[in-house]
Amino acid sequence: MMGRGWAIGATLLGVGAAQAAESPLERYRWSARVLVVSAPGAGDPNLAAQRAILAEVRPGLKERDLVTLEAVGDAPEARRLRATLRLPPDAFRVVLIGKDGEAKRVEGALLPAPALFETIDAMPMRRDETRR
Repeated sequence: MMGRGWAIGATLLGVGAAQAAESPLERYRWSARVLVVSAPGAGDPNLAAQRAILAEVRPGLKERDLVTLEAVGDAPEARRLRATLRLPPDAFRVVLIGKDGEAKRVEGALLPAPALFETIDAMPMRRDETRR
């Protein structure tokens, strides 16, 4: 579910070979889902709250092959990750990327664990994983 105005234009499947090689997300494609948490700075209260939410459900994250990446502040890696996903540097965002490299959910506010797990568990690849 994408919120109004938070469109992610490029998917990893649609980028050129040179861009894909430079993408900080490419290494996870087909092996892990990625949750990107982006915040303007380390003192962002949403960042702290999202970290706490994720810390409480660590086993569920591992079970769903979910890796968390942060784009915080103005460090080169944070800028690169935001540029890959076309995220604003001055706002909090949470982006769920599927194993196929596509953005599955983008939120401008905290993403509660039940909503995160519901989104993942509805994915066809995840349903196949739970059947095995």
